[in-house]
Amino acid sequence: MPQLPGPVGRLLDAARWLTSPLAPDDYLGLIDPLLGGRHPAGRVMAVHRETADAATLSIRPGRGWSGHRAGQYLPVGVEVDGVWHWRTYSLTSPPSPADELLAITVKAVPDGRVSPRLVHRTRPGALLQLGPAKGEFVLSDPLPPRILMVTAGSGITPVMAMLRTLMGHRPPHPDVVLVHSAPSAADSIFGPELHAAQRELTWLTYVEHHTRAFGRITPEDVARLCPDWGERETWVCGPQGLLDAIEDHWNRVHLGDRLHLERFHLAPVPPPGPTEAPGGRVLFTRAGVEADADASTPLLAVGEAAGVPMAYGCRRGICFGCITPLRYGRVRDLRTGELHDRTGQLIQTCVTAAAGPLALEA
Repeated sequence: MPQLPGPVGRLLDAARWLTSPLAPDDYLGLIDPLLGGRHPAGRVMAVHRETADAATLSIRPGRGWSGHRAGQYLPVGVEVDGVWHWRTYSLTSPPSPADELLAITVKAVPDGRVSPRLVHRTRPGALLQLGPAKGEFVLSDPLPPRILMVTAGSGITPVMAMLRTLMGHRPPHPDVVLVHSAPSAADSIFGPELHAAQRELTWLTYVEHHTRAFGRITPEDVARLCPDWGERETWVCGPQGLLDAIEDHWNRVHLGDRLHLERFHLAPVPPPGPTEAPGGRVLFTRAGVEADADASTPLLAVGEAAGVPMAYGCRRGICFGCITPLRYGRVRDLRTGELHDRTGQLIQTCVTAAAGPLALEA
């Protein structure tokens, strides 16, 4: 977590023993949520309407925000009727210094609890909670000379961050074809901006496929709109049906190794290493409950078995509805095997297990 510079930072270091069990960050967060580094927050600075049901929120992140890569998604906490609800949205701004604005673009889901609120009822000044940026749907390094991007609906959002990043690069640029599917031109998120960019940039070709007129986009449509598709490194983001069709088509022509999909799934769980702790005792600080946990049971299940009212959502590590601050100790990500031990870190209890004694703020 970034430290405040100079005398202020030294004063905070000296004050930690006086403020235990709370840290100076906790008190700073009470003064201004953007100053608290243990639970990063962001303030909405502007809301820009993209379509009738989508909007871009420009957010100033506070202390503790650690940045992102173009194409990653952001867990966002939104307060609704006094309860914080977490959702994930793709970042649509290019990577930038920690003190600059970041942006997410949200499409309202009919009957949704959070997205309609963000799109239609959020105003500048609203406070959001921010998790760490996640995801491996990012541009490769080095960049390939020719790129194809295929998106549908709100699947264009992570790709927009990639394009904006490329726009900021010095020449030479890769040759990029973006094929985007939406119900109509009016429903194409970023449509006017992308048409304008195509007129100015010699390396960008932007094509829209409208489903109301031509039906759902297929691999054959992509091949028609981009005849040299087989010679390009390809990034695809959109509904599950599109991802499955593209993946099957690319694999049948032995081009699967040149395909990048934004597909949410749980990675195989690696077994604990021989030197890793075999679980441990877990303290749920708010409930005042302790329980034993092994190294393979998600902490969400451990808490529920002990009678602790645990927050949760998808139970698959996707929605971030279960994130809980780690007070002390160490946990292991069941998807990657990665260990986390930073005090105050927001962890996903549905996909982490104990790696020794620990305490959760639950």
